[in-house]
Amino acid sequence: MSHIKPLKLSAFALLVLAGCSASLQAQNSVPKQPIVAPLAVVKKSPVSENELKRWSHLDLVKDSIPGMSVDRALTELLQGKTGKKVIVGIVDSGVDIEHEDLKGMIWTNTKEIPGNGIDDDKNGFIDDINGWNFLGNAVHENLEMTRVVKKGDDGSAEYKAALAQYTEKYEEAQKDKQQVDFLLDVHNTIKKELNKTTYKIEDLNAITSTDPKVARSKAIMTQIFTNAGSTFDPEADFGEYKEQVYDQLNYNLNKEFDGRKIVGDNPEDIKDNRYGNNIVFGPDKEKALHGTHVAGIIAQIRGNNLGGDGVASPNVEILTVRAVPDGDEYDKDIALAIRYAVDNGAKVINGSFGKSFSPHKQWVYDAIKYAAKKDVLIVHAAGNDGYNIDETKNINYPNDSEDNVKEFADNLITIGAINKEYGESVIAGFSNFGKINVDVFAPGEEIYATVPNNKYKYLQGTSMASPNAAGVAALIRSYYPKLKAAQVKKILMESGVALPAKVVLGKSENPNEKPVAVPAAESSKTAKMVNAYNALLMAEKMSKK
Repeated sequence: MSHIKPLKLSAFALLVLAGCSASLQAQNSVPKQPIVAPLAVVKKSPVSENELKRWSHLDLVKDSIPGMSVDRALTELLQGKTGKKVIVGIVDSGVDIEHEDLKGMIWTNTKEIPGNGIDDDKNGFIDDINGWNFLGNAVHENLEMTRVVKKGDDGSAEYKAALAQYTEKYEEAQKDKQQVDFLLDVHNTIKKELNKTTYKIEDLNAITSTDPKVARSKAIMTQIFTNAGSTFDPEADFGEYKEQVYDQLNYNLNKEFDGRKIVGDNPEDIKDNRYGNNIVFGPDKEKALHGTHVAGIIAQIRGNNLGGDGVASPNVEILTVRAVPDGDEYDKDIALAIRYAVDNGAKVINGSFGKSFSPHKQWVYDAIKYAAKKDVLIVHAAGNDGYNIDETKNINYPNDSEDNVKEFADNLITIGAINKEYGESVIAGFSNFGKINVDVFAPGEEIYATVPNNKYKYLQGTSMASPNAAGVAALIRSYYPKLKAAQVKKILMESGVALPAKVVLGKSENPNEKPVAVPAAESSKTAKMVNAYNALLMAEKMSKK
């Protein structure tokens, strides 16, 4: 979880920081050509607010922004065509199914009679009208490394690795606590000086105080605003940073905390599988922020002037499976969640979660294989540590290779994240990479979408890149339903637009050193970015074979 959920604002990062039918007919008579990345693309003008809110839908050639060309695909390739509904399973922290911008986009189990307390469809889940919540009323959890360490030293290599990572993570969290406390003191100094909670860089420029603390706080906040971008909100973002840091210490890394006891099952027994409830956004709807954002990227209503636009809207239905807490998910929950989504008709499953240890990974592997047999594509986030996940010490679970090299299934695709500026730095610094275990990249930085209680927010991470790719997969499955999951995976990978010849990978350990670009082939299997326009062109050809 911790490296997949919304990225915390680290102090380090901050401080260094259409036409008429006649014209359509003429247009359609010309064979469509795939988009090929130019050798040099420079944004012609600053990114506008409207562009930022939907940059992942824009086109590299037309808009000089490396989006997925969704708008172009809809107008040039899909206009006048009718797709079929595709159920997309969202295995996540829960989804606010009552959100104004997801109305009509939520899956309903027509075999169940709402609220009668009876398992009408006899699938083992009572009143599962919109999905299932395997976490019940649980919200917070340990990281998997914490759980491994808590079990005690059994002499295994896994324990030793978990202890080493736990120690490093705990020390890092303590430093983060000092940093967030420092930043909050700076922020509170500015708030007091301005006598306002919300402020912009223009307000900072107006401060004339000679008080040393105020002057120093002004300089620090000016630097933060300069590096953090136009969507930075100190009150909200520092508050989120504090919550994430304190949650790490209080729950994720706290060996005395037991978040599972509230669920009431045995997480070590895969056969103990009748637990949870049907409240798919969980006990606190606000805590379903991550899953609601993921769902919105795929399915929020297009063209209604609310929030952003869903990549696959309106031809999708969101099936919610709550299985990802604030902490690391349990292998058992993920395995059962995948099976639940498959059994209820999902053709695409999005998995914006992941962890470094997986004691019962075989349960998840078996679920992936089960999905493969049922022709279901699983789209998975690569992770947000800036690591090469081909290296054994950096494995990101779940994956589709028991030895981290050879795939055992052809229905799981792993997605890294890019930002909105095409060039050597197009791959987001937080994104994991790997020429064996990352398949392709998609937009994942500053993505605007739904969050609980009819609100909207910019979030970033491979968590956002994954549903962008899943949305394109759903488009393919909607308009070309005869194509199999493995074919859709092949299309997403092979039809992508090429990355620049050289790219910067991972985070720079020394902010004073210029990052070194490496051949794009080192980034992933394809060295490409998902593109809806190219994908649909390829799907059209493949469907005729």
